[in-house]
Amino acid sequence: MLKTLLKLFVNSKNKGERHRELAAKLIHHSIRLKPKERILIRGHICTKPLIKELIVEAYRVGAFPYVELEDDEINRHLLRGNVKEQLATSAQWAMKKYTDIDALIIMTGDESSMEMTDVPVEMHRLQGEMMHAATLFYVNNRRWVLLNYPTSISAQKAGMSFDEYEDFLLNVCTIDYVKMEAALEPLKQLMERTDRVRIISPGTDLTFSIKGMPAIICAGKKNLPDGEVFTAPLRESVNGTIAFNAPATYEGTPFGDVELTLEKGEVIKAVSKHMIEMNEILNMDEGSRFIGEFGIGINPYIVKPMGDILFDEKISGSLHLALGAAYNEADNGNRSSIHWDMVLIQRSEYGGGDIYFDDVLIRRDGLFVLPELLDLNSN
Repeated sequence: MLKTLLKLFVNSKNKGERHRELAAKLIHHSIRLKPKERILIRGHICTKPLIKELIVEAYRVGAFPYVELEDDEINRHLLRGNVKEQLATSAQWAMKKYTDIDALIIMTGDESSMEMTDVPVEMHRLQGEMMHAATLFYVNNRRWVLLNYPTSISAQKAGMSFDEYEDFLLNVCTIDYVKMEAALEPLKQLMERTDRVRIISPGTDLTFSIKGMPAIICAGKKNLPDGEVFTAPLRESVNGTIAFNAPATYEGTPFGDVELTLEKGEVIKAVSKHMIEMNEILNMDEGSRFIGEFGIGINPYIVKPMGDILFDEKISGSLHLALGAAYNEADNGNRSSIHWDMVLIQRSEYGGGDIYFDDVLIRRDGLFVLPELLDLNSN
């Protein structure tokens, strides 16, 4: 099974050696950096230990590293006062920057889970709208990878001590993603042959079509940790209700377990802990009520919500849908300033559930049942 194939084990190396191992994984597997290429390394201040190793590894390749340091507290102060004219200048600078580089490593470090909660949703919307073109440019035209660096806050969200969480993250980010990619190929092929998808779980009965849509394997090239295959539903094909059971958070606001009802692709009813804020997000723009992504998570070492979507969307036995923008690789035409992933775990201890492709059961209670997919099961 996949866990056996990947062979994760407790690493006896010291922290410095493991940072170097992770830096090498990011540079050589995720980014595939080449001599003379320009790479931007963007990270929060707390990520400096890994940034230093990335600089060393980039120079070892013969590439040219550039660094941007970020701070949540400073970003919050800027965001609260941003106006359209100011953001237009920032967007121009960002576009020039992304045009000039070949690759980008983004490392977030959760310094405070509440830092952005008093920033009005409208300010987030304006920033997302103004920076959208620059973000889309690097997402679709540059090699990039996103990593969440271990912090005390992220460990607390995951319900772990810091040492336990750091060990877990370094382990799961340095598994053999080449083997994972090969194991995911049959699921990709099946999704690309599929028309109708039906998802059934407690409180959930949702149908949509993925006919003709490409399916994208995610095995360490864009995110670390990784482990999913994603596509997008045809925009107006989504009908029914889905009740997500992993806590959904948007820009620091916890919405709890969100329930969505959709008709002809559009969210016509939403239930969450913060309904006023929920409706503000749903009404941000024309595409924010439509689905831009459908993904199936398979990482055998991520088995519970961690309070971090980079982990949660890869949970073994899970699936996720994203409100808002579609990715260029699987583009259903939906455009939005948001991309908000929400996760449903279908393993038996979370209530169970089924996925059907063209009326054929492919996964029950988080375990694949088709012979060609059995290697993806985590047991």
